[in-house]
Amino acid sequence: MNDDIILQNDGHDGIDRRGFLRCMGWAGTATVWSVCGGVLTSRVLGDEPAAAAGTLNFVQISDSHIGFNKAANKDVTATFQEAVRRINALPDAPEFILHTGDLSHLAQADEFDTVEQVLKGSKAQQTFYVPGEHDILSDNGAQYLARFGKGTMGHGWYSFDHKGVHFIGLVNVFGKSEQSLGILGGDQLDWLKKDLAPLGSSTPIVVFAHVPLWEVYPKWGWGTTDGAQALGMLKRFGSVTILNGHIHQITQKVEGAMTFHTARSTAFPQPAPGTAPKAGPMVVPADHLRQMLGLTSVRYVETDSHLAIVDSNLA
Repeated sequence: MNDDIILQNDGHDGIDRRGFLRCMGWAGTATVWSVCGGVLTSRVLGDEPAAAAGTLNFVQISDSHIGFNKAANKDVTATFQEAVRRINALPDAPEFILHTGDLSHLAQADEFDTVEQVLKGSKAQQTFYVPGEHDILSDNGAQYLARFGKGTMGHGWYSFDHKGVHFIGLVNVFGKSEQSLGILGGDQLDWLKKDLAPLGSSTPIVVFAHVPLWEVYPKWGWGTTDGAQALGMLKRFGSVTILNGHIHQITQKVEGAMTFHTARSTAFPQPAPGTAPKAGPMVVPADHLRQMLGLTSVRYVETDSHLAIVDSNLA
């Protein structure tokens, strides 16, 4: 990712740093999920009704990029903290948080320290992680795995069950260069096959990874070269939700029983596919940030319908 790319820089918009951060505070984003078995619907964060009894509530945050301090956002810690404040304001505290990678910007110890300190302020009982490519920059992921990957397999993949839902954290950033596609690798695919084997086809599945498993825009590395193999293993299940980050914007699609949802960043937006020479942090006027980064909450309830996700921006 090129940190210096600026697609729009209105230096005379009359907004000082305090005003900029106030707008960016709205942009500290998270996706709030309530799981009761089958369908996802969404509401703007802050307008959440109380959850039904037995509902599983969890939150997805992504791409906090702690350590980034360029024009797209001079204080990513402040927007990350704002995301946590808004999570804590939900009427039902989430049972856990999923962070879908790029916790840090340069994989430095102090950046990881900040991530941990901010998330300690969350009312969620636990946080689950997968790494982004920025989290393995300095040491091939050694610090990330020591801090956030305890009990995981290989480069940090794992699964767990909660309230009848099977969650799978996949890692597709090792061996990925800036513009190349993500990769899962043979060992992880073999593990995934074994992990899924004992599950009945009616088991709801939630997969979370950093890079999209489907090819959003291969030219920018927004996809996974062997993602189709993983998706093929998931086709027999009646309810599959696949979450990722990396591209810093909402992209979604539904294929049969699979719903794909890409989360916004808590740090900065990126350009839409093909609208710039390459991917990278995008500077926008502060009063446009609500449109670029928005907030989304999603409710997951059991019905006979297909999965569906609706996102609302802050505008």
